[in-house]
Amino acid sequence: MEMQMEYIRKLPEPQELMEQFPIDDKVKAIKAKRDEEIKDILTGKDNRFLLIIGPCSADNEPAVLDYIHRLVKVQEQVKDKIFIIPRVYTSKPRTIGVGYKGMLHQPDPEGKEDMLGGIIAIREMNARVVRETGFTCAEEVLYPEIFRYLSDLLSYAAVGARSVEDQFHRMIASGVGIPVGMKNPTSGDISVMLNSIEAAQHTQDFLFRGWEVRTKGNPLAHAILRGYVDSFGNSMPNYHYENLQRLYEAYGKRDLAYPAVIVDANHANSGKKYLEQIRIAKDVIHSRKHSADIKQLVKGLMIESYIEDGNQKISEGTYGKSITDPCLGWEKSERLIYDMAELL
Repeated sequence: MEMQMEYIRKLPEPQELMEQFPIDDKVKAIKAKRDEEIKDILTGKDNRFLLIIGPCSADNEPAVLDYIHRLVKVQEQVKDKIFIIPRVYTSKPRTIGVGYKGMLHQPDPEGKEDMLGGIIAIREMNARVVRETGFTCAEEVLYPEIFRYLSDLLSYAAVGARSVEDQFHRMIASGVGIPVGMKNPTSGDISVMLNSIEAAQHTQDFLFRGWEVRTKGNPLAHAILRGYVDSFGNSMPNYHYENLQRLYEAYGKRDLAYPAVIVDANHANSGKKYLEQIRIAKDVIHSRKHSADIKQLVKGLMIESYIEDGNQKISEGTYGKSITDPCLGWEKSERLIYDMAELL
């Protein structure tokens, strides 16, 4: 049977685009330093708390840069307790992939789709963030082939709940060279997540971009708890003390390097009720205080946050307001970060 696909154009190889849009030595040095600090936190050498925070989808470059510039001042105030990694999720579409498909596909949410323009736009935006703020960012590995175009700029990656069972995502996670959080699947099956972590921590041989490749394995692959959906379609949380204790015990039955979990305070943990993230974040920190095991396991939080509370339709055009999942607005986010620092 003939493939029903139209081949539009051959995109440049990642190395070609990196040479066309290079980063300077200052940016390389910032990334190297931050990569080492994040590694030390995940391996237990550094007891600071990771906070992966930012918009559900990085849909608008001026607003995203504005948001991250605001984070710089907060990071300076809490630097002894909290290490912030901004979320710059440029591949994030609406849930069913209809309409807005993420900045990768549509640099302008209302514009004509242009894949090459999108790749250049997300690369240049990430480079701007590092140059202007000193932050290196987190991205979701939604399209594994795209990740290589950003690999010299990012410091953290996440594999989503719907991708974590996919073997290709697991193999990519084993070779990206930065920490990768593997989310529990939407079913909530923790063993599936742990299988993904195990696969990512092992060396893998596979086909990638027309090459036979081999990875070294990623010892910094770890868990992200994001809640799950039951058989009736209800959001079910898995951030509670008992959930964390069970994950600690499940990790103990496996031969995995550096057991660690990041708790995603939104998605099914909050039922996408974005204000609940405030309570959930404090609850997780409280659980860490009650158990040395949980304190050792829980390395940080993931929070969806932007300039304005909530979300909107694309047509509304409100600056700094999410066009995908609802986010916690800036004032509440800033207050939460300071409160977390006091509680830690």
